[in-house]
Amino acid sequence: MNERLDAIDRQLLSLLQANAREPAAILARKLGLARTTVVARIARLEREHIVAGYGVRLGRLLEEAAVRAYCFISVLPKTPAAVIRELEKMPEVEEVSSVSGPYDYLIFLRCETHEQLDELLDRIGLIDGVKQTQTSIVLSRKLDRRSAVGAP
Repeated sequence: MNERLDAIDRQLLSLLQANAREPAAILARKLGLARTTVVARIARLEREHIVAGYGVRLGRLLEEAAVRAYCFISVLPKTPAAVIRELEKMPEVEEVSSVSGPYDYLIFLRCETHEQLDELLDRIGLIDGVKQTQTSIVLSRKLDRRSAVGAP
């Protein structure tokens, strides 16, 4: 993939990651390109699935008010697909990553209260195929490279 990206593509991706809603005219000015060139590059990056989509990053107000946790889970043989399907049904489960080590998956959870997190962890533990869980609550974020530069 990297051979398909030149320095301008990388700069453009960096700008889009910081603010995907930045108008093409401003992106063009920052890159020293014509607006139509920037629009064409974005279209190519989307078409080639280098840009998979655009989303919303929560601001500090909601982010700090949330109870966030990482939950490691190990699953029984032949059950991973069924476990993932059950996790997909839970809106508090924001991310599931397959990991190496003693656990099979690392799940990022976001809840409004500690009580909601407690109930969610009970539900996860009761999923057929879940063998073991270990959870750590996020106390504070020390570094987040995904945050927009200068975001409030």
